[in-house]
Amino acid sequence: MEYPTVNYSVSGGIATIELNRPEVLNAFNNELRTNLQHALQRVAEDPEAGVVLLTGAGKGFCSGADLSTLGTLSVVENLVVNYKNMIGQISRMDKPVIAAIEGAAAGIGAAFALAADLSVMAEDAALVQAFSNIGLVPDGGICWHLVQELGYKRAYQLIIEAERLPAARCLELGLTNRVVAKGEALDEARAWAGRLLQRPPLSLAFSKQVLRDAVDLSLDQTVIREAEYQHRAIGSEDFREGVAAFREKRKPVFRGY
Repeated sequence: MEYPTVNYSVSGGIATIELNRPEVLNAFNNELRTNLQHALQRVAEDPEAGVVLLTGAGKGFCSGADLSTLGTLSVVENLVVNYKNMIGQISRMDKPVIAAIEGAAAGIGAAFALAADLSVMAEDAALVQAFSNIGLVPDGGICWHLVQELGYKRAYQLIIEAERLPAARCLELGLTNRVVAKGEALDEARAWAGRLLQRPPLSLAFSKQVLRDAVDLSLDQTVIREAEYQHRAIGSEDFREGVAAFREKRKPVFRGY
């Protein structure tokens, strides 16, 4: 199935979801929201996809919401239903999601960049939060992610001053994992995804879910959650293969579920 505003492909276990409205720097309109929701659900269920790349066509990752369409949408429906669902799809799927960011990730685009499990930014890329410049507040889970990563004071300062964060600053603050030369973010993300495909799929999935859950749990609750997932992992073929490969001094071949 093809989408008018999203390019979806799977090759060698790597799924690529590319926002495809380059003429407006991949700004979100109704069609892009609908297409992306469907693509995220599709990749979560796709047995051929082990790692997911999220990127944008053209010169920018995503410039945010298409302001020309805002008047046609209910704010509650748009944010609580549409964007909440998509951010949740990224966090809940078992597969690692890597954002490959060229140019600006602004507004809701920054929300998706922050929601990804991992990210690679080009050296000229930036996260842009200009909500306060037009009398608005960040949405799409941005406040949650910034508080978790930066703490309250730095997150609040960033939001109210609408600070533009270049890639180098994002790396320093822990808002991205890697910075590469302009034009190389997707290639680096794809190479990284290839390496992740050699890792045990269950370990990747379980570690993702434990870490996502741990943010809202106490230490004691996290220890219990870790034990629950560890119990499942120990009973898996991946664990048996990992131990056997270690003993036989060979490279393991993991198969996942």
